[in-house]
Amino acid sequence: MTSTSIGVRELKARLSSYVQEAKSGNVVVITERGQPVARLMPIRPTIEQRLDELIEAGLLEWSGQRLPPVTSESTPRDGESLADLLLEDRE
Repeated sequence: MTSTSIGVRELKARLSSYVQEAKSGNVVVITERGQPVARLMPIRPTIEQRLDELIEAGLLEWSGQRLPPVTSESTPRDGESLADLLLEDRE
């Protein structure tokens, strides 16, 4: 990803070309009197869009079903909660 720096006046004159540059993955830094004031950059795809792209490319397979929740592997001693065990460990 490359970065281009332009003034506000030039941005106004050639907005379409700089939007196209951002769409292609480049960052456009907008300056006012030589000081950076804004950044024009591509929008990142959502996780759902990215997953769809990977599925379409054949790099990922998904049944659409949710994964089961992860269960804890630890079991507390008789009558003690995990919080009690943590407090005991900290002493």
